[in-house]
Amino acid sequence: MSATDFDMRDEATAGFTDSFGYAPIGIWSAPGRVNLIGEHTDYNDGFVLPFAIDRRTIVALGLRDDRVLRVASDFADEVVQIDIADLAPDALHGWSAYPLGVAWALGENGADLAAVPGADLFVISDVPVGAGLSSSAAIESAVAVALDEVWQLGLDLRTLARVGQLAENKAVGAPTGIMDQSASLLGQADCAVFLDCRSLDAEVVELGFEASGLVLAIIDTHVSHSHATGGYAERRASCELGARMLEVPSLRHLTVADLPRARALLDAVTFRRVRHVVTENQRVLDTVRTLHESGASATAGCLASLDARRLRDIHYRTRSRRRNRTSERSARGPDDGRGIRRGRDRPDPGGVAVSPPGRHRWRVRRARIRPARSFCRESRRGSRPRPLSQSGR
Repeated sequence: MSATDFDMRDEATAGFTDSFGYAPIGIWSAPGRVNLIGEHTDYNDGFVLPFAIDRRTIVALGLRDDRVLRVASDFADEVVQIDIADLAPDALHGWSAYPLGVAWALGENGADLAAVPGADLFVISDVPVGAGLSSSAAIESAVAVALDEVWQLGLDLRTLARVGQLAENKAVGAPTGIMDQSASLLGQADCAVFLDCRSLDAEVVELGFEASGLVLAIIDTHVSHSHATGGYAERRASCELGARMLEVPSLRHLTVADLPRARALLDAVTFRRVRHVVTENQRVLDTVRTLHESGASATAGCLASLDARRLRDIHYRTRSRRRNRTSERSARGPDDGRGIRRGRDRPDPGGVAVSPPGRHRWRVRRARIRPARSFCRESRRGSRPRPLSQSGR
C-alpha cells in the first residue's frame, strides 16, 4: 500500500470525525477504471476489456442507532440525510444520489432495508471527475461493499456490480452498462477484466505490461463528459432502436453476416453504430486471444494499430478535436524497436498511451497511472488490506 493510500485513509477518517463527531468503524475503497477495448458494447450485452487504475474513492462509515443515512464528502459542503424508509430514485438529487442510490439499489436486489440500521458515510476520492475514469462507479462500488459488510448482506461482487449499475441508471439517471462497476470490483494489479456483459461471466486476464517494461499512461486532454447529460443516452437509444428494427434482443445477437441486412433497414447514423458494436465485440475477443497467446508486447502493438478514426469518422463520432489531436500525436510516436507504438483508448475524453517509460514527447498532464492492485477493504482495527477477489466477498 502506497503512502498516498495511507494519507487518504487518514484524510477520510479525519473528514468523517469532523463531519459527524465520532470515529468511523471502518474504511472501504474502490478504484476508477480505463477501458482498454470494447467501447459502447456493455449496454449492448457485448464484450469489454477494462482494467482498474490506482486512483480510487475511499468511504469511511459509522453505524447509527436509528434509521437515518447521512452522507458527506470533501467535495461538497452540505451533509445530506434521508430516512431509509424514504429512499427512492425521485427523492435523491445531486452528488448524494450516487451513495444513497446504492443503498436504495441494495433493497432492490434482495436486502431487507426494514431490518438494517442507519449509517453515516464520508466520501473522498482522487479519481478525476468527468475524465472518463469512472469516478461514479468508484463511489458506487466503495459504498456497495461497505454497506454489504456492515449490513451483513453477503452479496457477491457481481451482484454488487449490478447494484451500482442500477443506482446509476435509476437514481442518477445515467443509462450506463455494467462495465464500470465490474472493473472497479473485480480488477487486479497489472490485469484486465474480460467481461461478458450478457452472462456477467468474468475472467481476469494478465496484461504483463510491467514484466514487458511497458507503462500505460493516461493523458488528460481537459475535455470532460457526463453520462447523464452528454450524448451517451442518445447513442444508447440509437443502438436499442437498431436492435428493435432488426428484431433481436440486443446487438450482441448480431454477427458481421447481418450487417448487409442492417444497412438496408437502418438510417445511416444507426447503421454506423450497429456496425461498430458488432465489429468491436470481435476486436475484444481478438485482443484477449492475443494476450493469451503472445503477451503484452504484441497486444500493445495490436491496440496501437487499431484505427481510432472508426469512432470519430465512421461509427460513433464521439471524439473532440483536442482528443483527436492527442490520438494523432500518439499514433505518430516513434517505434521502440519492437514494433510497439503508443496506443490510445478511444471514446473517453482522455487519452491512453502504451509505451516504454520515458519515451513520451508530449506533456502528460495527469500522472501516469499503472493498473491498480486488487480492490481492497481496510478496517479500523488494523488488519492488513485483503483483496476481495481472493477473499470471496
